Amino acid sequence: LAFCRGRVVRVPTGPLIRVAGTEVVILCSVSDYDGPSEQNFDWEFSRDTDFMRIVSTWDSTFTSEEYQKRVGRGDIKLRRSSNDAVELVIRNIQPTDQGRYKCSTPSTDATVQGNYDAEVQVKVISDGLSVSGSKARSPVSLRVSEGDSFKLRCSAITTSPEHTHLHVTWQMKSGSIWHDILSLTHEGKFQPGPGYEERYHNGDIRLDTGVNDTYWLSVSQASMVDGGAYRCLVSEWVRGADSSWQKIQEKSVEIASMAIQQTDVVISTSNVSVTERDSLDLTCNITTDRSGVFQAEVMWYFSASRDDTLSDAQMLLSMDHDSVVSDSTFISLSHIDRNSYRLLVRDVAVEDSGYYFCQAAVWVPLHNGSWHKVVEKISAPVSVSVTALEPDYEVFLNASKTPKFSDDPMELDCRITNAQDTKGNIRFTVSWYYRQHLHSDDVVTEELVATMDADWTLLLGDRSRERTQNGEIIFSKKAVDTYSLRIQWTSEDDRGDYFCIISAWSRHRNSSWLKSKDVTSASVSIFWATQDYTLTVEAVKLKPFFVAGHTFEMACKVSSKNIKTPRYSVLITAEKPLTDQSNLNGTTRIISLNQDSVVRLEDWADQTRVDGVVLEKVQENEFRYRMYQTQISDAGLYRCVVTAWSPGGGGMWREAVNGLSNPIQIDFQTSG
Repeated sequence: LAFCRGRVVRVPTGPLIRVAGTEVVILCSVSDYDGPSEQNFDWEFSRDTDFMRIVSTWDSTFTSEEYQKRVGRGDIKLRRSSNDAVELVIRNIQPTDQGRYKCSTPSTDATVQGNYDAEVQVKVISDGLSVSGSKARSPVSLRVSEGDSFKLRCSAITTSPEHTHLHVTWQMKSGSIWHDILSLTHEGKFQPGPGYEERYHNGDIRLDTGVNDTYWLSVSQASMVDGGAYRCLVSEWVRGADSSWQKIQEKSVEIASMAIQQTDVVISTSNVSVTERDSLDLTCNITTDRSGVFQAEVMWYFSASRDDTLSDAQMLLSMDHDSVVSDSTFISLSHIDRNSYRLLVRDVAVEDSGYYFCQAAVWVPLHNGSWHKVVEKISAPVSVSVTALEPDYEVFLNASKTPKFSDDPMELDCRITNAQDTKGNIRFTVSWYYRQHLHSDDVVTEELVATMDADWTLLLGDRSRERTQNGEIIFSKKAVDTYSLRIQWTSEDDRGDYFCIISAWSRHRNSSWLKSKDVTSASVSIFWATQDYTLTVEAVKLKPFFVAGHTFEMACKVSSKNIKTPRYSVLITAEKPLTDQSNLNGTTRIISLNQDSVVRLEDWADQTRVDGVVLEKVQENEFRYRMYQTQISDAGLYRCVVTAWSPGGGGMWREAVNGLSNPIQIDFQTSG
């Protein structure tokens, strides 16, 4: 292996066929060498046997006299591509440059091994390639309408003595850069340029060959991006000795400058404001310079949001290119003139507010009688605002029943007054709100008591839900213009400010109801002062002296304050001496009378004297207790225990306060 290793100098496999007048580049490289990484190169040329020195990378005196002028002008130069490779560049090669070219590398190896030079044969042929466009010497200016088709012609022919192939590329200029559209390669393959693949596969861009070596670019469905300069770029290729393809020259000719006339779709009106139940009139205009026969297909769309896509929008109405209009009750579409299409929406409603836009397609007839869509555009949206016809009315709230105490009823009436323009498609609903009284300046958010939706369904707030279900709160409609809120039995938590909101609803084409106006009443304050309940109970002995066997009489006199229409229940108790073992705690409940005057024996256990005690109501605030045939065992302290009751909700009684009287003593030792 060590014996086989050595320096290798390489040049392309010849012969290299090149065209007179073109630039020739011949690469020379070296590998498997010793010494510095950057190697030097010498180039020589021979027509017959002797070599003439052309140029060197390391010796400025290397060039022969015959080449000094061309090297000095830069027509022949070396271009280093890497440390171990260099290119010989010959500009404007001539037939006299045909011959053998030798590349040599001075030795930097420790031992001489391998080859130090290589030769390649260059054959220079005459230029037989001709590329042309139209008969005019300069590019023609063409104009087509957007969506139309156009064709451009390029002629390319070669009379080369060698077997060469042509590579034809159509290009368009964007700014200062030429972009490939479509190529027919030297290998006979079609190759679309970047960005043109889809249009090529759809058949909208084609490259066709014709007689007399012509190459046609056909563009269908022209769009605005197709406007610009077009040229035909032709390169000539030959297969080398190593079977690889080599480009030997390239020529181009600018064919045409294309201007695409844009087809535009606009709505003639800008932002529109109309009043409910009026008509909305919009016109879609198609701007085009077409002079031939064409028909338009128009579709009107509605969208609630400006940012909605076409798939999100609602199609209102359409007219195809045969002027057949889709059906609609409240919307019509008419063809005003050649390029204008009118949308008329009758009896507009608030829900018609939004964005309107039209989509238009232009169709042209084909030779076979069918129609072909050439362009389709969408207009910018127009904002339409529909102002509701608001009914005119006022709202008045008053308290028809005002509580003065807890458990009193409260009734509020919310009335619609001075109503105008409220007939027909208008209905009213009411909402009730409560706001708590605060002593500070804190802001209190109102609480929803109840509200009605458009179909008069009552929706309860958290504050009233349970009490309404229990029948404590009643919502009603007293008259066509009056709504009522009644609390059967108020509590202190019901004190505060109340207000109502009357909502007007408008009926629309689809029989739905849409709220058009809210009017809020002034608030009504519901408040009553609260004071602590007081109850005073006095026990009075009616007979100052008596002996065993006589009747004991005691009166219970009651007075109260701050209790609404009180009633009293009375209990008679006795505190016996500790020697009495019948009641270990010392207090005996004898007899009671409740607030409804029902008498009950409590702990009275003397079966021989079942009727021996009586408790009766003398008047509203006085009660009398009698005990017949008193015995020594009846000795003790007697009291009146009184409970004051006030009316509660649902006919029930609510306990207000309790009171205990002074004691009355029965003591037989001191009374005899």
